[in-house]
Amino acid sequence: MSRERSGGDGPFPRPVAPVTPKSEPGAIPSVERRPASARKSGPDPDDLYAALDLGTNSCRMLIAQPKGSQLHVVDSFSKSVQLGQGLEASGRLGRASMARAVGALKICQKKLSKHRVERARLVATEACRRATNASEFINLVRRETSLQLDIIEPEEEARLAVVSCAPLVSTRTEQLLVVDIGGGSTELVWIDLSRVPKLERPKAIMRLHHGFDNADDVFPRAKVVDWISIPLGVATLKDLYDDVADDGARFALMSWYFEEQLAEFSPYDDAAEQAREGFQIIGTSGTVTTVAASHLGLRRYDRNKVDGLRMTSDQIDTVINGYLALGPEGRRRDPRIGRDRQTLIMSGAAILQALLRAWPTDRLSVADRGLREGLLYAQMSRDGVLEDGPY
Repeated sequence: MSRERSGGDGPFPRPVAPVTPKSEPGAIPSVERRPASARKSGPDPDDLYAALDLGTNSCRMLIAQPKGSQLHVVDSFSKSVQLGQGLEASGRLGRASMARAVGALKICQKKLSKHRVERARLVATEACRRATNASEFINLVRRETSLQLDIIEPEEEARLAVVSCAPLVSTRTEQLLVVDIGGGSTELVWIDLSRVPKLERPKAIMRLHHGFDNADDVFPRAKVVDWISIPLGVATLKDLYDDVADDGARFALMSWYFEEQLAEFSPYDDAAEQAREGFQIIGTSGTVTTVAASHLGLRRYDRNKVDGLRMTSDQIDTVINGYLALGPEGRRRDPRIGRDRQTLIMSGAAILQALLRAWPTDRLSVADRGLREGLLYAQMSRDGVLEDGPY
């Protein structure tokens, strides 16, 4: 199984190189623009920013405004498009998948025009990194929506996911594992914060949007011990074991197969020696938030109750065992899981359980945030519109 990591064997082979945009990444040619005379010469705290993440399973977008050192969300969009459906077997994006994605992107384009967004980053991830016809799809999106998608590398995806989770980092945390379970890939980043003063630790995490190097800086540095991008996510792992009829056997096979892919992640070798004290896992994904909502018994999802929730390994195991007891039909009817998530929840749970076998913890923090928030923080940081920013 190929993968990408720092200091390892280099990038895993991709059948197509990222498409280089003709304009700035995330350019939105069709968005209605103000006349030049009416536009401000530089960024302003009142400006709106957008971040769009087209993944293997979902298309998500946030439009937000800087508010102090945080984000104020003005509009959002999320839709399951299953762009990577059939990709494992064919190596290509299917016509129906591309059509679903373009339909969702047309809605995003209308929202961008409505809000007159001029600063945006629109990215595609694992499905487009792997598909042999990715350039055809990118050109189709440009023709149909005038949106320019930027296919980002795994390291940038990992960095931005880490940055988005910075507000959830405890000042007591010395060793941090950030896990982003996507539709087509899973990113893990291990960070050593032991040399950073306690009150500076969340800010040190946010500075990682510049890169994972550990060069000296005027600020206290968070040391990235290792990171890895495993080309297995909830959709791709599910597709690998779709032919296994028994529900419990399929779950076990998915979980153990994923754990095998952790062997090249250096902290995996000494996982048994990792102490729980001072160690924190932050999980960002639909899987993690769904497990948290099930743990809380929420019949309607409430981000305010889920984001930042801390769960133990035992609590997570209880939820996952409950999913297995329900079986496919029971999960389909369970309102805590939701229709969009019920076909993917067990592959995501298999990944989560594999991680917790390796690194059991009493402090898994649930993050209802991810790549989009990281994209927004990075843009606003670059423009200097965040107050009291850590950059």
